[in-house]
Amino acid sequence: MDYFKRIQNSIEYIEEHLQNELSITEISSKSYFSAFHFQRLFQAITGFSVQQYIRNRRLSEAAQILVTTSTNILEVAISFQYGSQEAFTRAFANYFGVTPAKYRKVKNTTPLQTKINFLDYKINGELMMKKPEIVHLQKKLIIGSVYNTTLQDDKYFVDIPEFYFDFGENQYYKRISNKVAPNMAYGITTNFQEDGHFSFIIGEEVQKYDISLKGNFVNFEIPEGKYAEFKIDGNSEHVQNTRRYIYGVWLPNSNYERNSGPDFEITDVVNSTFPHDMKMKIYIPIK
Repeated sequence: MDYFKRIQNSIEYIEEHLQNELSITEISSKSYFSAFHFQRLFQAITGFSVQQYIRNRRLSEAAQILVTTSTNILEVAISFQYGSQEAFTRAFANYFGVTPAKYRKVKNTTPLQTKINFLDYKINGELMMKKPEIVHLQKKLIIGSVYNTTLQDDKYFVDIPEFYFDFGENQYYKRISNKVAPNMAYGITTNFQEDGHFSFIIGEEVQKYDISLKGNFVNFEIPEGKYAEFKIDGNSEHVQNTRRYIYGVWLPNSNYERNSGPDFEITDVVNSTFPHDMKMKIYIPIK
């Protein structure tokens, strides 16, 4: 299985439909990924979102038309799915620094967004970071508190540490009984949405569920199965870089495919000090 070839199929579809309405579900289907997983892979590999790529490609193609033809600006705007010339002008000026009319008259040095070739991202030889251990885990029962975030603009990198802070500051962990391993905090990524939104559950493993807990608490089962285990001993930036590495480098270049189910992480909260010294493991379901 070649992640890069599969994603490139979606790129070809985008290129063929730049002047048509595009849905992330249809785009991702060309790669045989879920909409959420496709967006996560794309963003981890390239550093920007699918939506950013589409917007920049449309504006770049529109810019080419402006300087090579006499097509009316409104026609160009409508052809690239902008509802009005005003909306197109705002987007164009944000990207190029000048209005479409001025762009036509003055040579602009802002680079155009060219078509991506995902095969250029493929790595030959050894990967840069330490390889994960492949482990088989039994199912785990988790009680935790639910938070919500999104892939867009890497917002979850900012949100997740704040979720942990909220969980600790409010001492939600004290309300969880029947703990298997106290002081080992679980962070679980689940409830993936097509628009990039997802839920993040912070909690602890328990021997049995407590149905009496109210409020934002949920019972969640991490399924039994095969997982790639990434060990982290470093600062919070290293944690974020590991998350990027998993989806941007390791998974696409590995012989594994992500299995259904949640990603999750386990943090040793007693021996960790945020943000300078984090001791944790990240688990990705694979097959």
